[in-house]
Amino acid sequence: MKETKYYATGRRKESVARVWLKPGSGKILVNGREVLDYFRRDTLEMLIKQPFQVTDTENQYDVIATAKGGGLSGQTGAIVHGISRALLTVNPEFRPSLKSNGFLTRDPRMKERKKYGQPGARKKFQYSKR
Repeated sequence: MKETKYYATGRRKESVARVWLKPGSGKILVNGREVLDYFRRDTLEMLIKQPFQVTDTENQYDVIATAKGGGLSGQTGAIVHGISRALLTVNPEFRPSLKSNGFLTRDPRMKERKKYGQPGARKKFQYSKR
């Protein structure tokens, strides 16, 4: 018998997370480590569990995620986005509750590139009258 796995990609800012859900006891692994070992903040672990709380599927699925790019906050957002999209493949009826809580919205804010001949992305050289 083949084990059922649900896959989705989540993104936030510069971060990208590949997320697999499989029926289990609620164990969450990020890059091969436990959530608290990887993120080291209770608030980020709480954020990751929110899509399960909204859909009443707590401790029903194990999460295996690989996160790349950005910082810890961006990676957390990417994992939340991936979990939410994977839950949609499990049951499309979760969509209204996930959407109303903003878990299906991808946060597109990225660092703006530095322009040629300038000191930063927006900063210009100081004007000199003489």
